[in-house]
Amino acid sequence: MAREKVIEEDDDGSGPPRDYGALRAMVIERCEDLPRRLTQVARYALDNPDDVAFGTAASIAAKAEVQPSTLVRFSQALGYQGFSDLQDVFRSRLRDQVIGYDERMAQLRQHGGNASRVSMILEGFAEASLRSLSMLRSRHDETVMEGALDVLENAETIYLIGLRRSFPVASYMAYALGKLGIKTVLIDAVGGLAAEQARFVTANDAALAISFTSYASETVALTRQVRERGARVVAITDSPFSPLAGLSEVWLELAEADFEGFRTLNATMTLAMALSVALADRRKAGSGK
Repeated sequence: MAREKVIEEDDDGSGPPRDYGALRAMVIERCEDLPRRLTQVARYALDNPDDVAFGTAASIAAKAEVQPSTLVRFSQALGYQGFSDLQDVFRSRLRDQVIGYDERMAQLRQHGGNASRVSMILEGFAEASLRSLSMLRSRHDETVMEGALDVLENAETIYLIGLRRSFPVASYMAYALGKLGIKTVLIDAVGGLAAEQARFVTANDAALAISFTSYASETVALTRQVRERGARVVAITDSPFSPLAGLSEVWLELAEADFEGFRTLNATMTLAMALSVALADRRKAGSGK
């Protein structure tokens, strides 16, 4: 069996990245060079950085569906001494965050003994929403968002693709952009006619696709269809390993926090609102009105 290729130290000899952002960029760049099992760990780690920061090797390996020894091999392939050394980088990401929502949730659980069940659930979702918004702000990349607006600004028609959990976001954007005077088509799949709706796309149009783990298969298929028809694609998704990332010209990364396994939509809606209004502002400025 071939040995994993160990990623070399930085040119200055300082060793593997100690900053999460640098580590993430390096993993994305070199992921294709890793063996299949290590690529599987890489995908899980970048999709679930909080779990990697807080979990044990056993619990993380179980969720990533690999053996604990694979985590050690993955860490060493990246140049780290072992998994705990790599895990420190994921923990540094949380230390660098301005607001420690994980600590707040822990305090909520400790002091929620006398609270009603419904109040505990409401507080849990409220805290998850705040955490999602905090992550949205901390991960905001102005250059990427400007690039998305560049794609959408001159489109004759913007096709909005977002089914299942993402449908409320796509339908809201159809409403908001319509009110702002921007021509859109919401591919709603009513009557099973989603593919027929997408056939009207031309190279003069753009599409905005929205999907998150575990990725709606019909959204992916429709995005591929409009891309093949020549439309430029912007995606809102949660991982560089998302199938939408590979189909889009520009993709905006967004991950929602969850409460007891249920993810909120607050950060996604906030991004959708900001993108809609920013696009209208761009078009107004361009027209001189």
